[in-house]
Amino acid sequence: MKKADRARILVIDDDENIRRSLSTVLIEKGYEVDVAATGHEAIKKSKANFYNLALVDLRLPDMDGTRLLTEMKEGVPKMVKIIITGYPSLENAIEAVNRGADSYMVKPYNVDDVLRRVEETLLRQREAKRYSEEKVKEYIETRAREEGYD
Repeated sequence: MKKADRARILVIDDDENIRRSLSTVLIEKGYEVDVAATGHEAIKKSKANFYNLALVDLRLPDMDGTRLLTEMKEGVPKMVKIIITGYPSLENAIEAVNRGADSYMVKPYNVDDVLRRVEETLLRQREAKRYSEEKVKEYIETRAREEGYD
């Protein structure tokens, strides 16, 4: 797989062991992976780089993961955000979804479940991007015909 074709994932967790283990598994699956230990580091990285997906810990040392969801820069296609928490509650889940989380997982997690969720959400992202590109192409072709450029 060419580097440009690989999905870019940002793992945001204050626990170094979690960052390391998720990174290792994701890299082995062919993803490009970057890590952040704090919300501010994640914001800085999301402004400087494009990520297809972010795995976001709900409790970070400098901010709540739900706040981080709204602070991270969106790319095109829209960055998919999956909250991973060791402190699940209905309130947390609702707030995460309301602030833009695409998915919500509970620690301790099964690595296969995380990989499956990552793959499923990235597939939906690719399909949405392809649909948008088709609509833009149709629009341009229609406008060209209307303007007599066919």
